[in-house]
Amino acid sequence: MKETKTNFLRLAIDSNVLQFGEFTLKSGRKSPYFFNAGLFNTGKAIAQLGRHYADTIVSSNIEFDMLFGPAYKGITLASATASALSDKYNIDKPFAFNRKESKAHGEGGYVVGANLKGKVLIIDDVITAGTAVREAYDLIISEGASVAGLVISMDRQERGKSKISATSELEQELNSPVMSIASLEDLIFFIKEDENLKSHLPNLIEYHSKYSSL
Repeated sequence: MKETKTNFLRLAIDSNVLQFGEFTLKSGRKSPYFFNAGLFNTGKAIAQLGRHYADTIVSSNIEFDMLFGPAYKGITLASATASALSDKYNIDKPFAFNRKESKAHGEGGYVVGANLKGKVLIIDDVITAGTAVREAYDLIISEGASVAGLVISMDRQERGKSKISATSELEQELNSPVMSIASLEDLIFFIKEDENLKSHLPNLIEYHSKYSSL
């Protein structure tokens, strides 16, 4: 497994972003783990997370002109990623994010930051219903730009409305690639190598087998 995946999963566990137990998801499924990117809430943690996003983007060789973070979690993620791309790889790209409600005074509008133009890479945490990403896609297209792709932190690799994964469904619907720093399969491999976490392995394997895409 790539070093960036290992380091990301260790960071997520140490930051309590990745928790093990029994959690009821919005879908109603009972999950043996839960991922809450909002708990990357220190300067050190968000700086490290930004570097993991940057590593994933650079290793993918995807072409893009700017970053976009869907409100609200995507705002911090896009900012941290833009900073990491500049600091670690000398790739200086503009970024923007949206408001939930249009601002009537000042600069107005829904978009904060750089103007949406060229190939826009969306930065978000995880895909659940995909509502925020679809809204971001519509906003980007309405501004005359195009969507280069989507980068998320954790891919749960679960079936969506059909037999394929929610990630694959979104890729097909938006006609754009979706990449992740790590996936459930990466987490299972990671836990196999960690004696302190091995007790969670059976539940994770069972869950993946039950809900993974076909």
